[in-house]
Amino acid sequence: MWIKTKAAKYAEAGQFISVYPKSAARLLPRPISICEIKAPDELRIVYRVAGKGTEEFSHYRAGDEIEILGPNGNGFFAAAGEEKEKNKKALLFGGGIGIPPMLELAKQLECEVSIIAGYRSAEDTFLMEELEEAGKLYVATDDGSLGVHGTVIDAAREYGIGADIVFACGPLPMLRAVKVYSEERSIPAYVSMEERMACGVGACLGCVCTSVHKDDHSKVNNKRICADGPVFPASEVEL
Repeated sequence: MWIKTKAAKYAEAGQFISVYPKSAARLLPRPISICEIKAPDELRIVYRVAGKGTEEFSHYRAGDEIEILGPNGNGFFAAAGEEKEKNKKALLFGGGIGIPPMLELAKQLECEVSIIAGYRSAEDTFLMEELEEAGKLYVATDDGSLGVHGTVIDAAREYGIGADIVFACGPLPMLRAVKVYSEERSIPAYVSMEERMACGVGACLGCVCTSVHKDDHSKVNNKRICADGPVFPASEVEL
């Protein structure tokens, strides 16, 4: 879905927007990662229909008005800081619905970019043409119907892809594997975490993860995924 909004002027790769359903029966917004940014006034989101809210969104047509909040959270570059400037090779891992934010990141990185996208099967693929234009694309599928039979980490090992920095977005098991993979090779890694959210702005503490250091907000070892993330240095969060 392409959305015409002034929020595009302020958006960064790795951030998300909260999209509000129109139905009064669904009060909470749905957090959806930003897939592409066309400043000053266009954002693209790619989502999977998983419930009544996203089902509603799938019926919207050109010209419909929607309510959004955003851009929210910290993106990949905010999390990586100066580290992003020191590297010549970036390796991007995307799994399932964690693949869309990799597209804008790949487009913005000013270095050699390799992308490993993990899908359920060949029938489940999406965004492949756009990803191929943004970097060197490798594919892994759960059933082996396309690319490497296995995980994105299996594909990284099979192809022997080198990197100076790693970025990842996907399900928690994948992020755990990415953290181990990067630690084994002493490569800095930055992970975008997926979580159910309520407010989307850090007020409700409904989407916390365990952190290595105490949070300034809660004074415990927690980080709010929506406000402190969704992108974190992998070394700073427990996966």
